[in-house]
Amino acid sequence: MTIDLAHHGDTEVGAGLVDLAVNVRREPPPPWLAGPLQASLGDLAAYPDATAATAAVAARHGRDPAEVLLTAGAAQAFVLLAQALRGVRRPVVVHPQFTEPEAALRNAGHTVERVLLRAGDGFRLDASLVPGDADLVFVGNPTNPTSVLHPAAEIARLARPGRVLVVDEAFSDTTHREGVAGEPESLAGRRDLPGLVVLRSLTKTWGLAGLRIGYLLGPAGLLPRLAAAQPLWAVSTPALAAATACASPVAVAAEREIAVRLAADRSHLVRRLRHVPNLTVAGDPASAFVAVRLEGADKVRLDLRERGYAVRRGDTFPGLGADWLRIAVRDTAITDAFVDTLTTVLKERP
Repeated sequence: MTIDLAHHGDTEVGAGLVDLAVNVRREPPPPWLAGPLQASLGDLAAYPDATAATAAVAARHGRDPAEVLLTAGAAQAFVLLAQALRGVRRPVVVHPQFTEPEAALRNAGHTVERVLLRAGDGFRLDASLVPGDADLVFVGNPTNPTSVLHPAAEIARLARPGRVLVVDEAFSDTTHREGVAGEPESLAGRRDLPGLVVLRSLTKTWGLAGLRIGYLLGPAGLLPRLAAAQPLWAVSTPALAAATACASPVAVAAEREIAVRLAADRSHLVRRLRHVPNLTVAGDPASAFVAVRLEGADKVRLDLRERGYAVRRGDTFPGLGADWLRIAVRDTAITDAFVDTLTTVLKERP
């Protein structure tokens, strides 16, 4: 069966539907972000200058500015990697995960090999499953759509000379672990692992999907190759203003507070879902969404849509299938109303 790698959650959303399909936080930007965005509109006559934003992102992660490449969303980073690294011999994508890395590789002419993690193992990463001679490896952490957070040490086992290891941390700022001050299991500050490239996004927590801003962190010797594949002035002036603001200590502290609240809302969602008959929650969810398995999920999704809820289908993710759905974490009131509706839908099934 051919899988539609180009399908994304935004296509599930429609007028009048409660959006549980898109993993973007929907709240107005705080003043420290809204102010710079508004002020940047006065500078649109000049071409974008990424110097200050690059330095701000580098400082946030304890990196050299030469190890940072700003991109028009993390999705552009996948394209740059696929285009710039055409010489790789054995690219591997660890699934289930976000489909854009594989789509970008295939569009650039690569033959892609898949490593499928197992539901029975909670979709946990086993580094030994990745072929030793793979010279380009993509893995998500936490992984979309399973919401599994892999141990940083297990991902680090994949790094080796002669290999580019790409870790998609687009949702890393949504994770929280009691007693850990920062983002648990993030590799963004690691400079000692050969060939490590970490992708980050500002889309999720700060609701900036329409602005298109993300970045790559990686070896200074590799990033110029990626930049050469990037269009001139690829990141707009407002997006650069957002990157600078979101790298500030105020923003990082706010992210941690939001992650704590999200963890509580996620726990509530998981508790409610675990009481739904014949439904299985994948693994140990750690991000802004939860993957669930239930028989006839494709039909359930349509029934939920008729009752006002949009959820993400799972059959477009390699390694999942028609019995899977992805559900975004929302506040407890929305969760309760949704789970009640889901339970009713399942009871009414023949």
